[in-house]
Amino acid sequence: MDALHYQSAHALLEQLNAGELSSETLTRALLDRIRSVNPRVNAVITLDEQQALADARQADASRAAGQVKGPLHGLPLTIKDTWEVAGMTCTAGASPLRDHKPERHADVIERLESAGAIILGKTNVPIYATDLQSYNKLFGVTNNPHNPAHTPGGSSGGAAAALAAGMTALEVGSDLAGSIRTPAHFCGVFGHKPSRSLVSFRGHIPGPPGTQSQPDLAEGGPMARNARDLELLLKVIAGPRADQERSWALKLAPATVNSLDQARIGLWLEDPLCPVEPELTEAYRNLGIALADRGALVTEARHPLLTLEHILPAYFNLLGSLLSTSLKPSQRRQMKWIARLEPWLKFLGPATACIGEYGRGVNQPVHQWMAWSEMREKMRAQIESLFEEVDVLLTPVTPTTAIPHDHSNPVFKRRITVAGKPRAYLDQFCWIALATLLGLPATSVPLGRAKNGLPFNVQVIGAPGMDLTTIGFAGLLEEAGLAGFVKPEGY
Repeated sequence: MDALHYQSAHALLEQLNAGELSSETLTRALLDRIRSVNPRVNAVITLDEQQALADARQADASRAAGQVKGPLHGLPLTIKDTWEVAGMTCTAGASPLRDHKPERHADVIERLESAGAIILGKTNVPIYATDLQSYNKLFGVTNNPHNPAHTPGGSSGGAAAALAAGMTALEVGSDLAGSIRTPAHFCGVFGHKPSRSLVSFRGHIPGPPGTQSQPDLAEGGPMARNARDLELLLKVIAGPRADQERSWALKLAPATVNSLDQARIGLWLEDPLCPVEPELTEAYRNLGIALADRGALVTEARHPLLTLEHILPAYFNLLGSLLSTSLKPSQRRQMKWIARLEPWLKFLGPATACIGEYGRGVNQPVHQWMAWSEMREKMRAQIESLFEEVDVLLTPVTPTTAIPHDHSNPVFKRRITVAGKPRAYLDQFCWIALATLLGLPATSVPLGRAKNGLPFNVQVIGAPGMDLTTIGFAGLLEEAGLAGFVKPEGY
């Protein structure tokens, strides 16, 4: 059996429930693990050791008295430093928030503690969670445990790195532009972006501290080293806010696929607007073959919306509108010029398709936003017809494996390399756009390692509300030996 730090959450909970392991022993083991490996990774940036140990002793005493709080009773875990934990610093990687200590838990943290979880500390993010790499002036750079010269991704990069390095069994990330799915892909762990509005965002930064509204496009979701733990954690953190519990209760639709030989699987693996590294595309096609060999019905997905030409304009427009609230007037003017000059940007170097729409979204009046939002809702209704034909849709997560660290500015001048050719940095937003725009559940599932030794994942997308189907399908891939977490060498 693995050492405690690499055991699954459900295995640890079984031992806690059976009295074979104490919460204090487990908490001390994870604290020791963090002290041992975190200097190489810099994923965990805040610890509350004394409080965590006190909470662990209390959890053990409560269990001995027959008072178990919930399904995570006595389990220690880390939390992305965008979720507010009362009494613990929450910075979102931003210097102005270096001393911000909230007095109230985020709704997600309240759900975790009601379920019996123990918060060990916080994991690193980019400033205000706005990059695909995790670094900031407060805490420095987080490294990928599989190769320290590469990023673990962002914005939930510290969370993914901590999972991969065995510093926690569970994490809660947040995802606006792939911020759960991409770090999971870069670090070879599991991550799930839920269907629209399943998880409350109250107590998440950004928005500013004290924000009550649920932001457009953004979702909070579970991260783990296996699919079963994803489901366990999703069922804890999902559900209505306290004031909404008077009128509705969560009832997740059961998985529609219980074995691979009954699965209907669609593949959408290539699009001319965002090429993917050929090695990854070949691996995804080989996965399709392996699934067909196991009796699944595997087809090339066909649907009017399965083209980035249709998805990216609406995604970038609405993304621009959302993020415009944090931009200075000078930055808005800059985005206006990018929108105007979009036809000529290609002459200055690689440019992400439809990126001009982001600039228009930043500056548009509300009546134009309403038109784009209504278009999005019609597309959301239209996508249902795809999932009458398939249970899940498999796509890439990003065009490459984890990219090398690149903190150069401005961001739009950064490049990635795909098939030996330079591509725009923001191409990494393209393949996550469908699920984000339409509020679809999307599970990032580790498949293996590329020739460069870095892990890679596949994205499993489902119909609105079918979260247990995509997570369940990830579990079936694990059971068949087609997917799963692999420890980084040296850990």
